[in-house]
Amino acid sequence: MARTLLLVVGVLIVFVAGAQAGSEFLAEENPIRQVVDGLHELETSILRIVGESRRALSFARFAHRYGKRYENAEEIQRRFQVFSENLKMIRSHNKKGLSYTMGVNEFSDMTWDEFRKHRLGAAQNCSATTRGNHKLTDVALPELLLEKFLPNAITILFPIRNMILKWTKLDDDGTAETVQLFFPLLVAESNVLKLKDWRETGIVSPVKNQGHCGSCWTFSTTGALEAAYAQAFGKGISLSEQQLVDCAGAFNNFGCNGGLPSQAFEYIKYNGGLETEDAYPYTGKNGLCKYSSENAAVQVVDSVNITLGAEDELRHAVAFVRPVSVAFEVVNGFRAYKGGVYTSTKCGSSPMDVNHAVLAVGYGVENGIPYWLIKNSWGADWGDNGYFKMEMGKNMCGVATCASYPVVA
Repeated sequence: MARTLLLVVGVLIVFVAGAQAGSEFLAEENPIRQVVDGLHELETSILRIVGESRRALSFARFAHRYGKRYENAEEIQRRFQVFSENLKMIRSHNKKGLSYTMGVNEFSDMTWDEFRKHRLGAAQNCSATTRGNHKLTDVALPELLLEKFLPNAITILFPIRNMILKWTKLDDDGTAETVQLFFPLLVAESNVLKLKDWRETGIVSPVKNQGHCGSCWTFSTTGALEAAYAQAFGKGISLSEQQLVDCAGAFNNFGCNGGLPSQAFEYIKYNGGLETEDAYPYTGKNGLCKYSSENAAVQVVDSVNITLGAEDELRHAVAFVRPVSVAFEVVNGFRAYKGGVYTSTKCGSSPMDVNHAVLAVGYGVENGIPYWLIKNSWGADWGDNGYFKMEMGKNMCGVATCASYPVVA
């Protein structure tokens, strides 16, 4: 009996010790516990430096959510002051009940000058791209005009694909020649749809993040090309922004210091192609050009410009062609956009004002306000899942000042 009792007690001791060790192991490995502990440690450190308050607690949680790492107590104090000023701006704006709301995001501890330096390129003069060649003429579709353009055609390689027709014709000496011609889409303005969202077709690629580099123009360019490629060939692709950062300087682009999609389209056209993201990955900083023509995944055969300020042309192109690269002027406050229809009386709309390139993927109406639906390149956590709405009809902030789209093959 005594021996049995000793055995039971020994088993219980081993079981309890094992359970304690297991709980300690689970506590160490539990990711939720680690997050909670990390948040508590960060909150304690920050509150010890800036003092306890609701705003300080908001700052601590902001820093934890966005993985902020500050070098010392002085930087924590400075970032807290900047965060407090931005939070004050956000709350003041939201109390006014305007057409859009602001919110805390990863930029909330940055001053306007810091944000402008890291996320926006220098203002680009896009005057050279403002003579439009997108037509609104009310005539028959290109498919009905083939006989006029193909009198000597012997083989059509493929019919209208992305508005390019390729065919083989016989020259006067009897030799066969492959020819391609760009047909602008010709549809009556009265037929323009009231609502459009190209995301519903699956041709819009996921939102990307340009990081601390003023390379927005490269993301606008690749976004337009990725949509055009998916539309033409029925499959998605992710193209290289870094190639444009490193290689497109001869076409009046400046890497992390800014550029224009229209000039990027010209670079790709004359360079012979653009590589994929995998072949030429993004680093977010200026580098030496490493382009290899063997890796070219998409080619640009032409680009189409929207007439300066012509939102009717832009709407027509977005309705019937595909997503269009646009540029506009970002002013302080836009970086805190959260949702709704953005409007501003502080931004300009001239070719000299634009400082940020994006991608118009649709349009619609919200609470009686017509808007452009636009894809940004500040990550999916910014704004409305990486998108924003811009008021339509006023060339707001120059949204129709420097618009263009590529033609791919």
